[in-house]
Amino acid sequence: MRLKFQWVLLVSLAVLSAGADDKDAADVLTNEAPSERKFLILTVATEETSGYKRYQRSVKINGLPVKVLGLGEEWKGGDMANSVGGGQKVLMLRKELELHKDDPEKIIMFTDAYDVLFNANEEKILEQFHQFNARVVFSAEGFCWPDPNLASKYPEVERGKRFLNSGLFMGYAPELYKILNDGEIANDDDDQLYYTKIFLDEKKRGKLNIKLDHRSEIFQNLNGAISDVELRFIGTESHLENTVYNTVPLVIHANGPTKLFLNTLGNYIPKSWNAEEGCLNCWEDMNSLEKKKPKDFPKVVIGIFIENPTPFFEEFLHKFLALSYPKDKINLYIHNGASYHAKQIAGFVESHGKEYASVKLINHDENVKEWHARNLGIEECLKKKCEYYFNVDSLAQIDNPHTLKLLIEQNRPVVAPMMIRPYQAWSNFWGSLTTDGFYARSIDYMEIVQGQRRGLWNVPFVTSIYLVRGDIIHNPKTKPSYIYNLLDADMAFCTNMRNNDVYLYVTNRLDWGHLVTVDNFETHHFNNELYEIQNNRWDWEKRYLHVNYSQNLDTNLNVTMPCPDVFWFPMVTERFCDELVGEMENFGQWSDGTNTDPRLEGGYENVPTRDIHMRQVGMDHQWLAFLRDYVRPLQERVFLGYQHYPPRSTMNFVVRYRPDEQPFLKPHHDSSTYTINLALNRPKIDYEGGGCRFLRYNCSVQDTRKGWMLMHPGRLTHYHEGLYVTKGTRYIMISFVDP
Repeated sequence: MRLKFQWVLLVSLAVLSAGADDKDAADVLTNEAPSERKFLILTVATEETSGYKRYQRSVKINGLPVKVLGLGEEWKGGDMANSVGGGQKVLMLRKELELHKDDPEKIIMFTDAYDVLFNANEEKILEQFHQFNARVVFSAEGFCWPDPNLASKYPEVERGKRFLNSGLFMGYAPELYKILNDGEIANDDDDQLYYTKIFLDEKKRGKLNIKLDHRSEIFQNLNGAISDVELRFIGTESHLENTVYNTVPLVIHANGPTKLFLNTLGNYIPKSWNAEEGCLNCWEDMNSLEKKKPKDFPKVVIGIFIENPTPFFEEFLHKFLALSYPKDKINLYIHNGASYHAKQIAGFVESHGKEYASVKLINHDENVKEWHARNLGIEECLKKKCEYYFNVDSLAQIDNPHTLKLLIEQNRPVVAPMMIRPYQAWSNFWGSLTTDGFYARSIDYMEIVQGQRRGLWNVPFVTSIYLVRGDIIHNPKTKPSYIYNLLDADMAFCTNMRNNDVYLYVTNRLDWGHLVTVDNFETHHFNNELYEIQNNRWDWEKRYLHVNYSQNLDTNLNVTMPCPDVFWFPMVTERFCDELVGEMENFGQWSDGTNTDPRLEGGYENVPTRDIHMRQVGMDHQWLAFLRDYVRPLQERVFLGYQHYPPRSTMNFVVRYRPDEQPFLKPHHDSSTYTINLALNRPKIDYEGGGCRFLRYNCSVQDTRKGWMLMHPGRLTHYHEGLYVTKGTRYIMISFVDP
């Protein structure tokens, strides 16, 4: 892309108060600045990009007056992102200085602006400038650019940065006018080299009284100095401190490859976020839908992308249907790249497609690549003349039904609701990037992910779920594309947005939802989500853990004890029971109930049952996780003093009792420290008879509850038997824990 440029001219004759009132702030950015104002910012901008708007905000908050020049004009100053250039800035500034050259009291500050932030008002800036006792002060950096061969010609510096940077400088108008008219320069010549040659001329430097801000007392260039600075908070104020020189820079410039770090700083300064008040810029430029009728809501195209088999996709669809937004204002675009979900998607479209304004479905058998499918989603948005485009990947579970409405109200070019993989730091955004464009952790990533800082954050990368404003899509210069070299689609999208100076935001103002893990999702089982207890624990619990499980851990409540030292706990949902039974019956290889059992070491079972071991269906590791995370805490509560982490169990199996197979089990001791017995179906409905009798206590548990677990000691004290099943089929899940 062609790099766009903006720079600023500040002219000062008087000192303003620290806080501009609302009227002053409203007049900050104008095309015509009153000549009688003694502090004037002149900025040249070719386009109103995100960086330009951020610059405007910092100017407004600090009460600085600005006059805009060059807006909408063609940039002819070269590709400064990748080479030299910028002479056009000198020529434009030269022309503007004609208006001020004869005023010896005017102080003019020049800055780039797409990559500049102000964090001080006029009074602080001038106070610091006057301490230099100079007519002109340039910012300084640690690199001699663009001609390293000139480094030896610079004056030696005892402490501080040695080399001139032309992105930030200020001085009196007559001297600046002489500098700007010192020689010829073409539009695409390098502006920094132009100023450098003047500074290195000892006679000119002395005559014009030019100095460099070696220790960042006014200006902070970030290139090569990120490790020199720290973000600090004092009450409701946030500032950047240069810890090397013990200074507080007032104007911050992200020269070179430091733009992303400035984006991070811009999340806090000026007056964007602080620890006491939280997010201040969250409430700026909002687009409220509160007073609008549903028929007047913006038209949205929602792109649903199922690129891989996704666990808990059933819940994804239910939550999507529950979005609190008029369905007749939503046009659906669905790309299903996973044959595994074909039936679910077809059923969804058949049952609910008519509720939406339109539905376009691209199925897996059409063999459309992901990047192409996502670009087609953008085209669908253009075709429908959408006002917003909402990208939703199948791994993003939208738990908050108001998500879409609130993102629209946030009114940012691209905004993503922050989602994480539960219990992990993995999220749908990156706080920073490495030099080659991959993940790097920002200074505040963990605070944001953990919810210690809530707000709206400018970040370099978002994925999985995000809202794109329609004006970004309808503008040919900023239209999203999912192609960039050989990058993955999401990285290509974000790279193109960054290159077009379109800011990406992530918000964690509220809890929006969470991400499921699609990695290693096995789809060859009968009920695949049963196996996701470790990969997707949060969703597994929501689907399979009993709604009252947490009450088991409440020490203020008594645990049900139907027989001495036999405890009864609600553990899992009826769906879990049905799916586990279904998994076993689908496998179908029940043991024959004899003493000969080749599955066991030695091949002999003393008290045989008709059963299937968990390892036979590939669920042994998952079941051990169940014992560790859900059974062990209950054991430690009721059998005080016994702890074994993690619990061990080599015998985990589902037993089937039938009158025509094995209707009962003879009295026996279990080879365990304790045993769990989980009821998988319903007495008097699915079967009759059955239950467990503890002989020593002459106590029976017959009216078992589906999804409830019995826990009892295994050896010595709890000699027990399985009672006759007289009708139907009884299923129980057994584990001999810590044999």
